[in-house]
Amino acid sequence: MATVKVKLVRSTIKRPKNQKATVQALGLKKINQVVEKESTPQILGMIKKVQHLVEVVE
Repeated sequence: MATVKVKLVRSTIKRPKNQKATVQALGLKKINQVVEKESTPQILGMIKKVQHLVEVVE
């Protein structure tokens, strides 16, 4: 299945708990960290929920 690379570009400081939890569930801990995830509807929904904090890297 296809994969998607997600990069954390903004801090989660002063963000709601649900956004912090979503970033953590994606496996992101530090700014500029990149993780590769399967492109499932659940993962894409998580990315959309915190799209202002992350960037999709090709």
